[in-house]
Amino acid sequence: NLPSLHLQSTAITTTTTTRRALSSVVALGANTICNKIPGLVPRQRAVCRNRPDAIIALGEGAQRALDECRYQFRQGRWNCSGLGEHTVFGQDIRVGSREAAFTHAILAAGVAHALTASCSRGALSDCGCDRAKQGAYSAREGWRWGGCSADLQYGLHFSRLFVDAREVRQSARTLMNLHNNEVGRKVLHERMKLECKCHGVSGSCTTRTCWTTLPNFREMGHALRERYHAAAHVEAVVAGRYHRPAFLKLKKTRGSGGGSGSSSSSSFRKPADGDLVYLERSPNYCEEDAAAGSPGTRGRLCDRASPLTDGCELLCCGRGYNTHQHTRSWQCNCKFHWCCFVRCNTCSERAEVYTCK
Repeated sequence: NLPSLHLQSTAITTTTTTRRALSSVVALGANTICNKIPGLVPRQRAVCRNRPDAIIALGEGAQRALDECRYQFRQGRWNCSGLGEHTVFGQDIRVGSREAAFTHAILAAGVAHALTASCSRGALSDCGCDRAKQGAYSAREGWRWGGCSADLQYGLHFSRLFVDAREVRQSARTLMNLHNNEVGRKVLHERMKLECKCHGVSGSCTTRTCWTTLPNFREMGHALRERYHAAAHVEAVVAGRYHRPAFLKLKKTRGSGGGSGSSSSSSFRKPADGDLVYLERSPNYCEEDAAAGSPGTRGRLCDRASPLTDGCELLCCGRGYNTHQHTRSWQCNCKFHWCCFVRCNTCSERAEVYTCK
């Protein structure tokens, strides 16, 4: 038995050594990859090194958020251009405007959405279906938890861990960013969907099994766009021994009464948890201004007949527009001939496009 015992011991030692070597290779690879991702702050790089398998989902979520931002504002003077130009992480608008508020909210929601979806697909090592929603029966509602409910809490937690890690300095802008990050996650939580399946003889619905699923991300974009238009103008309240920003309060409008030195409770009313907030009014985005996050509208396509924000009058900020003529061609009047080929004509038309001066 001694030789076999020795061989078994050697095999165990070899396996342990191999696992350690593999883990070292994985750690080294993660360290190298995470150091090369532009735009990450040290705390985000630490998350990346600890969970390299989640970085792909994080990147997908951030890219989805940027794509949705561009879709929602595709017809406006500000159309999210410039964001994500060099990296999907770490890009920020310097002015604390409504646009910055929307950007933070959609990014936090996008990361949470993507992480939760990855959990449901089994793509991450330490999460899966929501265990809290398995097997329990609701006598009042008449259904039982079953299937694979999306583990939203995991996605929300990881979004806070990664997205909020950028906010390290105690400032009014930090308070604004953290608030808007949480609004994005709150909107995602509110829009989770309940799906059910009936069980019973001959198609009857004697019992139902239900589970939670993620909303379509386009729905998230529409919801946050509505909150963008209703965003609250706020200012930071300085408090404490070191006179640092402690919380945000709604900014007074002219004629609201009460002097600037008033300390009444109404003058310190905080914004609602679900409201996007901003500190500074938005620029007009007509001219290029990198500091304000404005790419300008020169060269943008516009609609000469539209009275809306995509119309040449509004989009070009009164500067006028250029007219370009071009010919568009396509195959038309296609017919199938026996046997066996298709013959088409070539149709064309002259069209005009308009770009802002």
